[in-house]
Amino acid sequence: MPFKINISDKGKTYHFEYEGESIIGRKLGELVDGTDFREDLLGYSLKIAGGSDKAGFPFSSALEGQGLHQVLVSYRKGKKVYQNKRLKPKGVRLRKTMRGDTISSDSMQINLIVEKEGAKKLAEIFPDQNKPKEKKVDAKKEETAEAV
Repeated sequence: MPFKINISDKGKTYHFEYEGESIIGRKLGELVDGTDFREDLLGYSLKIAGGSDKAGFPFSSALEGQGLHQVLVSYRKGKKVYQNKRLKPKGVRLRKTMRGDTISSDSMQINLIVEKEGAKKLAEIFPDQNKPKEKKVDAKKEETAEAV
């Protein structure tokens, strides 16, 4: 099963699929050479930032190994448990399933951050992903424009 690789660079993310096994056994926070994934990424140094497995469970750098762990997680400022802040009781803790910090064959998505750039820019390596977003036009606006 291929890995879905996401490379983040200055607010832009590039995606591709990787079928090799050289990433298995690596841990979160490790630096990886770009040529491990593609020959185009010559000179790139990439940091493993996170990911998820085939069931959608996220990696956690606080957990050792490759397996699943059920962890009691408390409410943090960045994580919204409740939409309405008035309903948020103090001391909320939820049991969440998370995967350890080591990439295994069960991993599906791997997120990487560019630490050192190579000779070619990522926009040149992935030209099809560098297109500007197209504006969505409502069908009603098109009908009124055709009627006039």
